[in-house]
Amino acid sequence: MAKERDDLTGIEIELLLEGVARVYGYDFTGYAEASLRRRMLQWLANSPFSSFAEAQSRLLREPPLFEELLRGLTVNVSEMFRDPWVFRAIRELVVPHLKTYPFVKVWVAGCSTGEEAYSLAILLREEGLAGHYRIYATDLNPYVLEKAKEGVLPLREMRRYTGNYQKSGGRSSFSDYYTAGYDRALLDPSLREEIVFASHNLGVDAAFGEMQLVLCRNVLIYFKQQLKGRVLTLLDSCVPPGGFLCLGTKETLDGYPQGPHYQEVEPQTRIYRKRYD
Repeated sequence: MAKERDDLTGIEIELLLEGVARVYGYDFTGYAEASLRRRMLQWLANSPFSSFAEAQSRLLREPPLFEELLRGLTVNVSEMFRDPWVFRAIRELVVPHLKTYPFVKVWVAGCSTGEEAYSLAILLREEGLAGHYRIYATDLNPYVLEKAKEGVLPLREMRRYTGNYQKSGGRSSFSDYYTAGYDRALLDPSLREEIVFASHNLGVDAAFGEMQLVLCRNVLIYFKQQLKGRVLTLLDSCVPPGGFLCLGTKETLDGYPQGPHYQEVEPQTRIYRKRYD
């Protein structure tokens, strides 16, 4: 009986996602089934509906309700200078090469609420590239992009973020980059001047053009193999020879057609430099 209920739930999820793709243009069929199902069940548990079948009609007719579902389906977990050893490697091993360009373009794909983009802005400013770079920060979810543009972080996280910043090789005091007020921290608005936030769907949209550095960290782990391949092809098309592609620490180019064309600049960082073939 439990298996029958699970099978029925699976069918309801499949039908709902098909409707979402047709009505709103968001295709989640390439997402890893286990994590997608888990997030959908969590959304359902917090909704007024008893089943996905009951929710489907209203979801497809009421965009605000779909917005709530979209927030639940997209993974919006980020932090300033996450995996600080990776940012230290960018600072020490990548930036010296970036300095050889008159102007540097960086793409942060799947930027979520923007912490990674702001971290890079701080790093590049400290390394003397202010005014000589542009960061394109994109995400599927337009609602988290609006939050990213605000540059407001929970004040309770500042101690942890300060530790990350210091471990990443920060050259100043992290408190110089934000203003505290009540329970929030407002990032220095000047950091925003070098960042362009834009909606972009890695599953269907085109590339942004040539980028000297592309970061797509902790995004591929939520995709099925076919979609991973599509995304890697897209990212690779933006990276010129000598450019850099940075994935999440649990992601790799091993086993993909792009793998032989890149070399990891330091073990376990998942920062790859494209070979001059």
